[in-house]
Amino acid sequence: MFTTANVSRFILAAAIATACGVLLLLSPSSCPTRSELALRDINGSTQDHPGITAAAVISTTPGDELAVLLRSAAMEDNTVIMTFTNEAMATAGSLLDLFLESFRVGDKTEPLLKHLVVVAMDSKALEQCKLVHPLCYRLDMGGGTNFTAEKAFMSKEYLDIMWARNKFQTRVLELGYGFLFSDVDIVWFRNPLLQVPVGADITISCDKYYGEDPYGPKDANGGFLYAKPNNRTISFFKGWYEARTKYPRRHDQYVFSKVAQDLSMKHGTAVLFVDTAYFGSHCQPKKDFWRLCTFHANCLKGLTNKLELLHNIMGEWKQFRNNTSILR
Repeated sequence: MFTTANVSRFILAAAIATACGVLLLLSPSSCPTRSELALRDINGSTQDHPGITAAAVISTTPGDELAVLLRSAAMEDNTVIMTFTNEAMATAGSLLDLFLESFRVGDKTEPLLKHLVVVAMDSKALEQCKLVHPLCYRLDMGGGTNFTAEKAFMSKEYLDIMWARNKFQTRVLELGYGFLFSDVDIVWFRNPLLQVPVGADITISCDKYYGEDPYGPKDANGGFLYAKPNNRTISFFKGWYEARTKYPRRHDQYVFSKVAQDLSMKHGTAVLFVDTAYFGSHCQPKKDFWRLCTFHANCLKGLTNKLELLHNIMGEWKQFRNNTSILR
């Protein structure tokens, strides 16, 4: 739990989050309660290392390709949805196809596709993305490493990808856009933005959640990450990236768990974790389809295993929808 250094800010954010929870319970179709929450409409508009070498090459020109793409994808509140993919995950029948399909068969999620930017880490992934989605961006990973194949968990290439992702996310914030980042091995059932508290600067998933304080330290999982574009959040992300040198050969999630509390107090950044009851996790597989917004194939190694799991989850969701008249 955070100390008194920023207690007023966290109390305020917690009060807002609690109020949102009350609204969710009292409102008539949304993410966890099938109610139309007034936080955002369907378009997302707000009412009211050693060893780590990743250094993504991103242009800083105000009118660059990234800025143009973000502008075309942004919701009314300047939020974009993002995912990362490479050739292995983007080939036909692989995770990218399943990811996109989940938007089409989810509950009121298909309109969100116009706000989704798919970031490709290699040219083959970019080509495949353009065949199935209009908003694709080629990220130059730098260093001459081949990022097309599946990367083993905690390998050097895997770590390079994680930290390049973090740096890219910071750049998006610096361009003035908030983002909802989703790993490509996540399937969507409902609009997860409806479950993001308006009082949070950063909202992140965790592997396991037992109903404890959403501000308290947990095992962070960057597969689902929402961030507002403000100075507090940008400073937090920069500090997060810089802290990687203190924890050699560790991924971004581990470092987040180590430094989040200090960074949040230093910069006044309200950081919340989300409940796995709404953001499902193979680490803690709760599958109440009345509540689930997303399901993540984490705590599971291997592309084939992830595909099998998510195909099964999608099959269960489709059966649930077909048997539930209110969702047809």
